Amino acid sequence: NDVKNELLSLYPNIKIYIQSVDVTDYKQLEKLPSQLPIEFKDVEILVNNAGLALGVTSVDQNSITDAKTVLDTNVLGVIALCSLFVPGMKARGSGHIINMGSVAGHHAYISGSVYNASKYAVHGFTSAARHDLAGTPIRVTHISPGMVGNTEFSTVRLGSEEKAKSVYDNIVALTPEDVADNVIYAATRPAHVQIADIIVYATNQSGPRDIVRAGASLGAPIK
Repeated sequence: NDVKNELLSLYPNIKIYIQSVDVTDYKQLEKLPSQLPIEFKDVEILVNNAGLALGVTSVDQNSITDAKTVLDTNVLGVIALCSLFVPGMKARGSGHIINMGSVAGHHAYISGSVYNASKYAVHGFTSAARHDLAGTPIRVTHISPGMVGNTEFSTVRLGSEEKAKSVYDNIVALTPEDVADNVIYAATRPAHVQIADIIVYATNQSGPRDIVRAGASLGAPIK
């Protein structure tokens, strides 16, 4: 309701329907298309944004339970939702899949093996989907953000807000709104334009673990 009220305050003249789902509960997901109100049944833009990381452990210390949670959420959830909604897109001859990846799906790093595996999988799945759908009007986009602040991601991964705050010390990270802007950009291109992949970093980041903590000045010379 909070999300719905916020959206209505910004866009009072649009229809909004919100339903919570667990993307790892595949039986629940299977019911989703039939549960949508009639005006929302023809899903035109599918944004697969659910994802998480759990822990920063070496490859020899990974928890299988945590690994299963990450892969079920980040990978199988994407596959399941595409399986549910892409057939309708093909039948109507229109649609757009936007999968949220990560720079961790382009570059591996220390203590990130499970999360890296999940995001490399999303990258590969999205590329293969684009090949599968190249003969249709359906567009397929992969968005790969770097460091994003003001979300629960690092808190969930590291297990505490205090540890999470240290990740963003003295660097201007991307915001959720920056990433949403990339989604809007991809979704609003003309029908003949397909944005395949967007890789977006904070200005003072050049790789998943390559960060310069330059502060609010972004490293500009002091005058």
